[in-house]
Amino acid sequence: MERLFIIVLISLLITSYDAKSQINTSVDNWMDYVESMAGDTDDQERIETLFTELSYLAEHPFDINKVTAEELGRLSFLSDQQIDEIVSYREKYGLFVSLYELKQLVSLDFSSIGLLLPFVYVEEAKAPSYNGKRMRTYGKNELYLRYDRSFQQKKGYGEYSDSLLNVNPNKKYLGEPFAHSLRYSYSKGSNIQLGIVGEKDAGESFLSGKKKGYDYYSTHLIIKEMGVLKCLALGDYKVSFGQGLVISNDFSPSRSSMVLQTKRRNNGFRRHFSTNETDFFRGIGSTVTLGKLDMSLFYSFRKLDATADSLLITSFKTDGLHRIQRELDKKGVVSTHTGGGNIRYASPLLSAGFTVIGYSFGNRRVEPEFKPYTAHAFRGSFNMNMSLDYELKFRKMILYGETAFSRNGALATLNCLQVTPASFISWLITHRYYDRRYHAFYGNAFGQNCNVQNEQGVYIGMQLFPASDWKLSMYADLFSSPWLKYGMNTPSSGKEYMAEATYAPRNAWSVSFRYQHKEKEAESVSEQHRIRLQAIVSPSETISLRTTLNGILSDPLNKKSYGWMVSQSAGYKPASLPIQMDGYFSYFDTDDYATRITSYEKNLLYAFSMPSFYGQGIRCAFSFKASVLDNLYLSAKLGWVHYFDRNEIGTDMELIEGSDKTDLNVLVGWKF
Repeated sequence: MERLFIIVLISLLITSYDAKSQINTSVDNWMDYVESMAGDTDDQERIETLFTELSYLAEHPFDINKVTAEELGRLSFLSDQQIDEIVSYREKYGLFVSLYELKQLVSLDFSSIGLLLPFVYVEEAKAPSYNGKRMRTYGKNELYLRYDRSFQQKKGYGEYSDSLLNVNPNKKYLGEPFAHSLRYSYSKGSNIQLGIVGEKDAGESFLSGKKKGYDYYSTHLIIKEMGVLKCLALGDYKVSFGQGLVISNDFSPSRSSMVLQTKRRNNGFRRHFSTNETDFFRGIGSTVTLGKLDMSLFYSFRKLDATADSLLITSFKTDGLHRIQRELDKKGVVSTHTGGGNIRYASPLLSAGFTVIGYSFGNRRVEPEFKPYTAHAFRGSFNMNMSLDYELKFRKMILYGETAFSRNGALATLNCLQVTPASFISWLITHRYYDRRYHAFYGNAFGQNCNVQNEQGVYIGMQLFPASDWKLSMYADLFSSPWLKYGMNTPSSGKEYMAEATYAPRNAWSVSFRYQHKEKEAESVSEQHRIRLQAIVSPSETISLRTTLNGILSDPLNKKSYGWMVSQSAGYKPASLPIQMDGYFSYFDTDDYATRITSYEKNLLYAFSMPSFYGQGIRCAFSFKASVLDNLYLSAKLGWVHYFDRNEIGTDMELIEGSDKTDLNVLVGWKF
C-alpha cells in the first residue's frame, strides 16, 4: 500500500512537468520562505515574529517607485546587491512602468522575484483596495480576530474532583481549551503607527478565571520622519543594533538555502505587533538624525517570567504560557530595567556604529544552578555591553561585522566578507568568536548556539548561476565550543554542509534538490543527513501545485534511525472570484523523535504554525480565504492528523486519548 502511494505521487510529479508555461507566481511564496527558515532553526518565537512582520508588509506593500533601500531592507530574503540594483535601476532608467521590468535586473532570479512580488506594486497598476482618499486623510484602521482550537480533549481539560485538585492543583488547566487573539492597528502613511494586541493561549483563563480578559496585552505608538526626529517609539517596541552581539530582536537567518543572508540590516526601533510575549522592550526609544549621524536612546522597564525567590533568580521562563498555577506563580516576578544608546554614521560606502546598553534585575541576583556547563554563565544583578559595528562597501565587495565586550571584559566578534566578482556568482565568508565568559542577555547573533557565548567557527556560503535556468546554493559551517554545553561532558565541535540545486526552465514550474549534513563530536560522533526533493508547478494562472519528498537519517551515538515524508499541496485562486483555497496531504514514516519531519503547509496571515511529526501517519489540511465585502475577509484552516502506530498523542497534560488530532484556525480581518 505504501509503495503504491509513492508511485502515484511520483507519477503526478512527472506528468505535471508538461504544464503550459505561464508567467505566474504564487502570492504566498514568502510563506514558503518563512517555512524553510523555520525548518532550519528551533527559534520558533522569532520565526513567529518574522511571519508577523511579513504578514503586515504583504498587506501593506511598497510602491516600487517610492520605496527606499532601508524599507526594502526589511525584506530579509533580499540581498544587499538586489536592493542596490532595484534602487539604482530606478535612478538610471526612471520609474518602473510594470513589475515585469524586475526581470531585467541581473541579480534578481525568478525565485527572488516571486518572493518580492507580494510586497511591491506600481501605483497605476494597483490602487489601494479600500477608500484611498479617506485613508490618506484619516489613516487606515485594521482589526484582526483569531481563534484556534483542537477538537479532541486533552488530559489537562479533563474533569477532576475538588479533593484531587486541592492536593494537586496543577493537574488541570485553569482556562478554556482555545487560543484567541485580537490585533488592532491604525496607521497614517508611513509616519504614524498605533497598535494594540491581546492574546490568550489555549488553557489560559479568559472568561472562567478570577481575572477576566486576555493573558497578554501589548500596545505601541511609533512616529517616524518628523523633521530631525527619525523615530519615536512608545510602549512596546523592538531594538536592533549592529550584528546582534549586544542587542537584537530580529530573527537570525543563520544557515538556510539563503546562503548569503547572514547580515542584520535593521538598526533602530520598530513596533512590536506580535503575540510573542518575551522578545520586546517596553518603554520609550528615540532616534534623531543630524546629517549623516543617527543618535538613538532607549529605556525599558519590564516584568519577566522566572523561577525566583526574594533574592535569587535561577532561570527565566520564555514560552509565555500561564495555564496552570505553577506557571502563573512565575509570571512577571522579576523587574528588569534596561537602557542604552547607539550613535551611527552612515554614507553610501561606509557606515559605523557604537552601542552601549546596561540592564539590571533589581534587588535579585541571577544565580543559575551550578553544573559544569553553567560554570561560565552570567551571575549577578547588573551587566553592561558595548560594541563597535561597521560596514564597508568597495566595488564588488562588502566587509561588515561587530566587536563587543561585556562588563567582565570578555570579547565577542563577528566579521564577514561578501564578494560578487561576477553577476553569476557570489560568496560569503564569516568568522565568529564568542568567548565562553561573554554575557549578552539580549544578544542574538549568527551561530549554532542559542546564545552568544562559548562558540567559534567559520562559515562559507556560495551562490552560483551556472546557466540561465540553474541556481546552485551551498554552504559549509565549521564550529566548536571550547567549554561544555548542555548534555555534553566535554568540549565539542562540529560541521554542517548544505547544497541545493534549483532548475527553473519555465516561469510556470521549477524543481529543486537539497542535501544537508550535520555532524557533532564530543565523547562520540553524532550525524544527521537530510534530503529534500521538491517540484512547484503552475499549470494555469489560477492553480499552483507543489510536491515534496523529505528524507532523514539520524545517527546519534551510532544508533541509526530513518524517516521520510511525501506531501502534495495545491492552491486555487480564480481570477473572477475573491477567494483562495489551498489543500495539503502528506504521508510520513519515521523511526523516532530524532527523525521528526516538519510539515510545510499553508498558513493564515498572522497565524504561524509549523507542526512536526514522527511515527507513522497521514496529515491533511485545507484552508481558504474569502472577501466577504470590499474591506472584510474571512480565512480558515482545518488540519487533521491520523497516526497508524499509536493510540495516544502527546504527553502529560497535552495527552490525547486516540490516534486522531484535529485543529481549527479562523482569522477575520476588517479594514476601515
